Amino acid sequence: MVNYIWAAMAVIGIVYAMFNGTMEEVNEALFESADDAVMLSIGLISVLVFWLGLMKVAEEAGLLNMLARLFKPFVTRLFPDIPKDHPAMGYILSNLTANLFGLGNAATPMGIKAMEQMKQLSKTDEASRSMITFLAINTSSLTLIPATVIAIRMKYDSAAPTEIVGTTIIATLISSAAAIMIDRLFYYRRVRKQKR
Repeated sequence: MVNYIWAAMAVIGIVYAMFNGTMEEVNEALFESADDAVMLSIGLISVLVFWLGLMKVAEEAGLLNMLARLFKPFVTRLFPDIPKDHPAMGYILSNLTANLFGLGNAATPMGIKAMEQMKQLSKTDEASRSMITFLAINTSSLTLIPATVIAIRMKYDSAAPTEIVGTTIIATLISSAAAIMIDRLFYYRRVRKQKR
């Protein structure tokens, strides 16, 4: 559906430019945007490679395992339907740790694996309680180091690219707490309705 919306917006914009006589400006903007996108991607790749490398060093040093052990009691309470030793729990912990360091790109494959494991566990095509909770937490994404945003700010010559770290921690802490509360509210509401 979103693809159709974007395609419609592009077609409407081009048709409007043709009738308005501003097709040359549209072409200029198109090529400038493409150039900016390529340069931004190259800039982001270097920073993401750095952070992924740092993540690998942290993993080899045992920091990620330590964080996973630290979060495990909390995560097992969030996902009571999943056995503590199930592979889904490991993927969930890895995903949350990657998101914690602002590595959304690195967290995505682990999130997909976690969803696959939870689907096998529920044995149905319908979203389980754990899948909904995981999606809510993953979307709100508690972040300590917003690596991608720092990279973008560095690319555009920000005077202090890391000054957003404090506000990012506060904002993502609030969004994660809100996601968990709303998830639980709707879950218990549904349970109450089913009991009636």
